[in-house]
Amino acid sequence: MKIRLAQINPIVGNLESNAQLIIRTIKSSGEYDIIVFPELSLTGYPPQDLLLDSNFIHKSAEMLETIKEIVGEQIVIIGFPRRNGNDLFNSAAVISKGEIIGYHDKILLPTYDVFDEKRYFKSSSIISPIKAEINGAPLSIGVQICEDLWGDDYDTRITETLIDKGAELIINISASPYRKNILDKRLKLCVDKSYRLKYYFIYCNLVGAQDELVFDGRSFIINSDGDVECMGKAFEEDMIDFDSNQSNALNKSKSQMSECEELFMALSLGVRDYFKKSSFSKALIGLSGGIDSSLTAAIAVDAIGKDNVFGISMPSSFSSEHSMKDAYSLAENLGIKFETIPINNIFTEFLGEMGSFFAGTDSGLAEENLQARIRGNILMSIANKINALVLNTGNKTELALGYCTMYGDMCGALGVISDLNKKEVYKLSKWINDSSKGPLIPRNSIEKEPSAELKENQYDPFDYNIVSPLVDHIINDIFDQETLTNMGYDPVLVKDIYRRIYQSEYKRRQAPPGIKVSEKAFGAGRRYPIINQYRERK
Repeated sequence: MKIRLAQINPIVGNLESNAQLIIRTIKSSGEYDIIVFPELSLTGYPPQDLLLDSNFIHKSAEMLETIKEIVGEQIVIIGFPRRNGNDLFNSAAVISKGEIIGYHDKILLPTYDVFDEKRYFKSSSIISPIKAEINGAPLSIGVQICEDLWGDDYDTRITETLIDKGAELIINISASPYRKNILDKRLKLCVDKSYRLKYYFIYCNLVGAQDELVFDGRSFIINSDGDVECMGKAFEEDMIDFDSNQSNALNKSKSQMSECEELFMALSLGVRDYFKKSSFSKALIGLSGGIDSSLTAAIAVDAIGKDNVFGISMPSSFSSEHSMKDAYSLAENLGIKFETIPINNIFTEFLGEMGSFFAGTDSGLAEENLQARIRGNILMSIANKINALVLNTGNKTELALGYCTMYGDMCGALGVISDLNKKEVYKLSKWINDSSKGPLIPRNSIEKEPSAELKENQYDPFDYNIVSPLVDHIINDIFDQETLTNMGYDPVLVKDIYRRIYQSEYKRRQAPPGIKVSEKAFGAGRRYPIINQYRERK
């Protein structure tokens, strides 16, 4: 038996393009007995409220009809939204000889984190293999869709039931987003099932990026001994081919990469597809000489090329000589276009025009934030002029604590590193330098004490070695104050960090979308009310 897993990168909503991608893949795969496409590969994932548009569902069905006509003796499995009466299902169509010979409708619909499938789909209760035929021989296929794989978490034994009903192999089509360590979790679950049940397990995952989400691909086939026979590439389209009559070499170099390499590839893909799928080509970044903007620029260059990245330095009277030099050195190292636009005169003019409010008062937060907002206006105006997108450079720790300025350094179309804590920013920056022929990010940007440089002798008021993991424990792990204190954190610090996180929700609601790489990122997967007076009390 010859199987091809089509690890493709569809575009949400572009039904014609996605259908043609599927058709081209089928036509070029004539020698394969089974061709498998990912979850909702016809529409792209997640289509969200497009699924509430009846014309969109109708057009999807039309596209599937076009696709099925070119399917010959093979078995082709495609993910699409299926209307049945008044119900809509997240479905897999099994096609052979120009006909749909069966459907599997998704049983387990996730509603946690970024997922909201019960808003759109009805859950199926039918667990049954699909009868097919390969080269005249009957074959019973157990089809699953993504979350169906995790049936043990729901006390629903989908895999076991399919096998009990005669399935001879299990095929799971997925749109499983990337997050750190997710491959290990997928493999452990599937290897354990294959070894215990003595069945082949075929897993076809989506690849590409959509808004906040990145899909890492890495589709695989596991044999009945629990061995990984083959695995697709990480973060790029791939055709994973398996022949039961031949040995299949696993590309271990791609399946065993470091965490930093994974993060870099995920963020780069997130930026690349955001630009490609929104039809933009140029990125604009405010370069302060600091670590965050330096890392953002390095990722952008990898994603869309150095010729498409513009760096703008906007020094004020508080900007240090080394910061301006570091910004210039970064641009030189990366080979990007670079301009310096001082903001001193603009800042003075602003203050003069607002004299009735500012004159005779002590300089403070308003004056500091004004500098950030002037910079934000400059970046957005230049972006409009050259048809570019501004990339936001804020990290997760700062965003959690509200240590950022609305309409200033929070502006932008996409938060590239908004799901990396400050320690991860340093770690990834060092990895980039270690992995390059020569250091790309200036050493001083990594080694100097972080500062917003909005007033004299200003430095960030946090010890990031302590605060970054503390913030992650609160956001990612949802640890309460007592637990954190028992872990050894200063109770006064814990209370202050909680307060800052609560008070900054209104800022985060107005932040650009950020690329999700952790189990819990700010954005669609974390929905706290802006007005929220709940406080943990013992």
